[in-house]
Amino acid sequence: MLVWLLHHFAPLAERMEQAAAGDSRVFLTARTALAAMTSFIAALVFGPPAIRWLQARFRERIDSASEKLNELHADKQQTPTMGGLFIVASIVTAVLLWGDLTSTYIQIGLFVTVTFGALGAADDWIKLRTTRRGLTVKQKLAAQIGLALVAGVWLYSEQMTKPGGLDLVWPFGNYGVTLGAGFAAWAVFVLVGSSNGVNLTDGLDGLASGCMVFAGASFVGITYLAGHALMADYLSIPWIAGSGELAIVMGALVGSMLGFLWFNCYPAQVFMGDTGSLPLGALLGLAALVTRQEVLLIIVGGVFVIETLSVIAQVGCFKMTGQRLIACSPLHNHFLFKGQHEIKIVTRFWIGSALLALVAVASLKIH
Repeated sequence: MLVWLLHHFAPLAERMEQAAAGDSRVFLTARTALAAMTSFIAALVFGPPAIRWLQARFRERIDSASEKLNELHADKQQTPTMGGLFIVASIVTAVLLWGDLTSTYIQIGLFVTVTFGALGAADDWIKLRTTRRGLTVKQKLAAQIGLALVAGVWLYSEQMTKPGGLDLVWPFGNYGVTLGAGFAAWAVFVLVGSSNGVNLTDGLDGLASGCMVFAGASFVGITYLAGHALMADYLSIPWIAGSGELAIVMGALVGSMLGFLWFNCYPAQVFMGDTGSLPLGALLGLAALVTRQEVLLIIVGGVFVIETLSVIAQVGCFKMTGQRLIACSPLHNHFLFKGQHEIKIVTRFWIGSALLALVAVASLKIH
């Protein structure tokens, strides 16, 4: 909205262009910061009425396949969930206000936020209003693949116009291979994998939201730098013209997470549910795809990767040997089963996420 107004005031826009960052015409740095602040304030404003509304309609039902886990989480019964509704609302509000709505990257970011949020809401609704545990695995995966395919093809049409836009890049040394038309299929894998990774991590008060603050902040910087020709050249990372605009979306994500964490820290007043975790993970994957930093995403989102791998390893081990590799998957539940307090587990995972984010950003200068 702001960008549209400034473009219609040519003299002002021309003066601002001299101070603009990267390929953005109007103050990308300031708009990113303002998007984060707007989203944070929006989450604080939307939060209380949303929690009251959810309290009356959508309360968490503790009904996992593990009886012991149900006992450990018994005190969370009836906590309002589907808090992702005001996370999505906060992100969309900030992006509409501060983003350049003519940017394809902004448009895809909004599409991913709204559609994956809607899918998560449908899953939560079924879980809370019926005796089922949400959508079946096949139904949920099929829907994720469908949405990711739309976003992947849309992104492919944009990336194919950019030098190196379809390359799979190894960040250490900046070696790459061209994916070509296979980029769309690769995008589906990244978006679905990242989305499910955050979803699996969302099991303790403040765990997923706190880790998303660090991971999201990393990609605020990465998208900003990738859209700045001089900085991208200095760091020897792919320069993707226009990708800096996605920093607005990632800034809004970080702001919304800080605002949501206000209510989600222990003891949580609200849970995000799939309504929040699915779009958050998908946005993280989108930022990696746009900037050609999917390999770096493995480091930035290391906590989400480890949580996902713990589930895969647990299931695989049990099917092959009949024995469990860890006490309970995902990994955070293993520590919970071992008697560690929830706050200690969450804080240590936050520390791990922060360190991984630092390592990922520092590695940008390794040639």
